[in-house]
Amino acid sequence: MVGYTKEFDRETTARILGREIKVSPKKAREVCRAIKGWKVSDAREYLEQVVEKKRPVEYHRFVRNVPHRKGDIRSGGYPVNVAKQMIKLLDGVESNADYVGLDSENLRIIYIAAHRGRTFKGYFPRAHGRSTPSIGRTTNIEIVVEETEGA
Repeated sequence: MVGYTKEFDRETTARILGREIKVSPKKAREVCRAIKGWKVSDAREYLEQVVEKKRPVEYHRFVRNVPHRKGDIRSGGYPVNVAKQMIKLLDGVESNADYVGLDSENLRIIYIAAHRGRTFKGYFPRAHGRSTPSIGRTTNIEIVVEETEGA
């Protein structure tokens, strides 16, 4: 992925692209699905609760061995690393919106996507001269926000 996947009006939107963030692409996809359409302030509060393990993120794909959580959700989890990185990206897109001239209090996430990034291959040395492959996965996360009227 070289750049942004969609084009939006640059005067009414702000955007950010986090490249090769060392988080799980599967969990990042679920977090993106959870906060799409939310106000930036509400999404930040939700992600802070995920970091504190007070509110889980509902998983919709890759849920074969994922248990249920408290509350009225099905399979879910607490992707803490993804939530921390998303909070950083939300702070960045909010500052980008201030630079463009948008009101940072009324920003809504209109587009958010997580795509698989580059993989880093390595090896762990093991006993008797053998080695085990190690694959480090990265994720490219893209966020676009738009100013909404009033609430």
